[in-house]
Amino acid sequence: MTQARFDVVGIGNAIVDVIAHAEEDFLAREALVKGTMALIDAPRAEALYQMMGPAIEASGGSAGNTMAGIASLGGKGAYIGKVRDDLLGQVFRHDITATGVRFDTPAATSGPPTARCLILVTPDGQRTMNTYLGACVELGPADIDPDIVSAAQIAYLEGFLFDPPQAQEAFRKAAAIAHAAGRQVALSLSDPFCVRRHRAAFRDLVDGHVDILVANEAEICSLYETGDFAAAAAAVRGHVAIAALTCSAAGSVILASRAEHRIAAAPVERVVDTTGAGDLYASGFLYGLTRGLPLPICGELGSLCAAEIISHFGARPETTLSQLVAEAVRA
Repeated sequence: MTQARFDVVGIGNAIVDVIAHAEEDFLAREALVKGTMALIDAPRAEALYQMMGPAIEASGGSAGNTMAGIASLGGKGAYIGKVRDDLLGQVFRHDITATGVRFDTPAATSGPPTARCLILVTPDGQRTMNTYLGACVELGPADIDPDIVSAAQIAYLEGFLFDPPQAQEAFRKAAAIAHAAGRQVALSLSDPFCVRRHRAAFRDLVDGHVDILVANEAEICSLYETGDFAAAAAAVRGHVAIAALTCSAAGSVILASRAEHRIAAAPVERVVDTTGAGDLYASGFLYGLTRGLPLPICGELGSLCAAEIISHFGARPETTLSQLVAEAVRA
């Protein structure tokens, strides 16, 4: 096996995030389910955008956030995702490459515009996402670059991308390329409603193509159709080599073979915005894995990165994560 040029390649929805504060009554009035992600069409996206208050706009998407976190930790990352040759597509490409992540996927020259996610953050820090996928739905097997995938220690698949059938084919192609090169495949379940829509296909992917699973309580419970987290955790054993299951303020549980590691959440003075918490947990966890660190340390890195991201507005680190880790080690 040749030496990897990248630690992780992320494959996901290339989305520009639009983040704004919102009150609880706004969510109720618009029939938005707090803390979840809903897919919306272009007219609904335009209507919500017009009703939102002042916003921050930046390149995002779950896997994009994870890759930016890995770069901030000092890791080498690449990204595969579809944008249109429009202004938002240029914004996304500039932003993600400026973090140090390689992004070579050609822009579409026709079809729907670059995707955007309208994120409403309520006073309790919870985020409610409304996503217009736009050009994301065009990503398919032809966009999977074998040279990039085979050159990364881990291919990280974003569950949010799973809706279009051609994206599911792209995932399986990427997994096959990674495994043929002796690499590992990681999957984030991303959202319980996404899992519910494609439960059988997700189970097939987990059973036959995934080595490392990242999920929160609601997602893993949705995958195994149970309201009992312990039962869902027991059910995933044997299907993947490693499962990293996050439990919000209760920390995370890491399962591997017969081992179980419980990781405390890193302290945070005040939760400002939970956008990207799971994405940045994945950054720390996968970064640790690519460095060959023990699983409990990988989990602690994930907790540290998640704590940084929920302490401020937005889904990208404000503090260089490598510096944060160095300070934690010295402490």
